[in-house]
Amino acid sequence: MDVRVLIAGAGPTGLTLAIELARRDVAVRIVDQAQAYFAGSRGDGIQPRTLEVFEDLGVLDAVLAAGGPPVPMKIHVGGEVVGERMMADPVEPTPSKPYPNGWFLGQSQTEGILRDRLAEFGVRVELGTALTGFEQDADGVMARLSTGETVRAEYLVGADGGKSFVRKALGIPFEGSTDESIRMLLGDVRADGLDRGYGHWFGAPEDPMRGMMFSPLPGTPHFQFGAPLGDGEVEVETALPAIQARLDALSGGGVTLSDLAWSTVWRPNVRLAARFREGRVFLAGDAAHVHPPTGGQGLNTGIQDAYNLGWKLADGAPELLDSYEAERRTVAARVLGIATGLLQKYVDGDEDAHRRGEETRQLDITYRGGPLSPAGTGALRPGDRAPDAPLVDANGKRVRLFELFRGPHATELRFGDVPGSGVRILPAGSVATGTDLLDEGGHAYAAYDVRPGTRVLIRPDNHVWSIS
Repeated sequence: MDVRVLIAGAGPTGLTLAIELARRDVAVRIVDQAQAYFAGSRGDGIQPRTLEVFEDLGVLDAVLAAGGPPVPMKIHVGGEVVGERMMADPVEPTPSKPYPNGWFLGQSQTEGILRDRLAEFGVRVELGTALTGFEQDADGVMARLSTGETVRAEYLVGADGGKSFVRKALGIPFEGSTDESIRMLLGDVRADGLDRGYGHWFGAPEDPMRGMMFSPLPGTPHFQFGAPLGDGEVEVETALPAIQARLDALSGGGVTLSDLAWSTVWRPNVRLAARFREGRVFLAGDAAHVHPPTGGQGLNTGIQDAYNLGWKLADGAPELLDSYEAERRTVAARVLGIATGLLQKYVDGDEDAHRRGEETRQLDITYRGGPLSPAGTGALRPGDRAPDAPLVDANGKRVRLFELFRGPHATELRFGDVPGSGVRILPAGSVATGTDLLDEGGHAYAAYDVRPGTRVLIRPDNHVWSIS
């Protein structure tokens, strides 16, 4: 074999998968047909569960340093500020959920951080290199690249977006629809005169739910903008003068737009691949499911596809590879329903359209009932996200379960009674192997809903594997 895994597509999904493989010493190549890296925001909302994944991948500090928390949205109508609201009520961290709130960072910056992390393992994105064809047999995949090279790989992963060449070559149906009746003007632009400490909604006086949104992009001078388009707006100009005129009509002036990074007219293309796997070829991210931008689910779901698939490809066990589609397609279908429901609120002019609930944070993603999750009882069951908890080692140093989970290994937690000192937990296969850890406040006991003598096995993707 020339390489163990060949990844087509170097967006957030492909990069996450490449990191997951490279940190397990799996030979991987990642190619992308683009001649240059994408510059723009697109998926700029990072959900709490993805922040947990980023901690495991070793990129969380960089993401937090480059991005910013959600900001209040100022509502402007008729040139006046008439109110202020948050997309979601801030939630206080708990011992089991250290990152309960979302974070904002433009997609191009997220990709840059992931590329830097991947480079630490000696792997770099091969730009200007398209996958032009492939055939598979019982032992591997023969892939042809636009450079003229032929690559033999054990597995091929299509992380090549909604127009996926891999998915089309496999003939896998992309089930769903494109709704031409709903359109939005989207893009990134500088907006001098707007307070960057807020998002801004400029509503039409006669219909405040019809208007234009501007959201600051941390670490850049730009705002992401979006404007629902009416039925009569058939031909829509996406150039800067037309966008400025649209804003002026809503705001009465005072904001100067410049440096338009990108703009487009977006239509809801809500689709789900009929299968996520064909033999030795897998689909992940937008190649497998495309989402409305409402709720900030697309980028996050793709990253978690990769987080699920990486350790399974590294292991190669048939039962693990078989579980990928069963686990992730179920999640993708659920998440598509959430994003589509939020989009309908926008269409209906619902005043709560800007609000986000617990369901968008992706902390409740579960693989209960899946092929790797035996039946269980209690608040925490096999397949659920493994909670965090604070502990203390023998020297009094405070550590967290997430620190012990970090890395490519599985972790076994053994809960037992220690007279006079509460509960201790012995992680196996982690940096603390052979060391008892004191759970002073009983947080781990509470989070894991277990009794003394219980053993909990945590998967490499930090979901509960078994409780016994």
